Amino acid sequence: MRESEISEAKLREHVRAHRIGEVLLSVEGVSLAFGGVKALSEVSFDVREHEVRAIIGPNGAGKSSMLNVINGVYHAQQGTIKFGTGGAAREFHDMDSHEAAELGVARTFQNIALFKGMTALDNIMTGRNLKMRCSFLEQALWLGRAKREELEHRRAVEEVIDFLEIQHIRKTPVGKLPYGLQKRVELGRALAAEPKLMLLDEPMAGMNMEEKQDMCRFILDVNDHYGTTIVLIEHDMGVVMDISDRVVVLDYGRKIGDGTPAEIRANQAVIDAYLGVAH
Repeated sequence: MRESEISEAKLREHVRAHRIGEVLLSVEGVSLAFGGVKALSEVSFDVREHEVRAIIGPNGAGKSSMLNVINGVYHAQQGTIKFGTGGAAREFHDMDSHEAAELGVARTFQNIALFKGMTALDNIMTGRNLKMRCSFLEQALWLGRAKREELEHRRAVEEVIDFLEIQHIRKTPVGKLPYGLQKRVELGRALAAEPKLMLLDEPMAGMNMEEKQDMCRFILDVNDHYGTTIVLIEHDMGVVMDISDRVVVLDYGRKIGDGTPAEIRANQAVIDAYLGVAH
């Protein structure tokens, strides 16, 4: 067994509280180019409700670009994104980030994007912004409706803090926290938005083995407890194979594999492009 693998029995014996459901996100023929450089070429795949869907591939394969298209940071030149289930599904040629957030898409980033001078609690509280209905003036005066609203959102944030087991650092400025805890705070901020779909861009990058095990557990717990659908980019193949329901593989902006972890392990195109050896 490779040292990088997170293959403890508790991860593989993960009991799913929510059965995988209908297609929630459908990516159809998406192409993205920057000048003459093609980042994505006619990529298609889907993500089903309540599943953990991994996107893997070598550096420069287009993984982060794909997440950026899904949540509206980039606008694809070709293709469509369909989000939602049944009659509530909406199709987009492109959407902006605010619209994606309102539809229920939350995102964490490869490079931590937190407010370093603010406490962990206040950073997670920013995840509730779209749910706040009071005006800026009402919030500044903190009277009546604004006071009730903030107390309501603070209770929701405290539940996230308890869920992620970070009560001991809730009042600590995140700039003073170790890397692994900063990543957990960023996960908490995304979770506080109560998303239908959570996009995690290398949530375990730079972590040691113990931190990776903790993050794997929390990702699976979020998926189980909240029923949140998760799409994650991750380079640690042990992690990917242990926690993912399905895996899509990109190489030079093209899809070269799509299936269960077992199918991806046996896919020769994937082995040649990324894994290097048969598993």
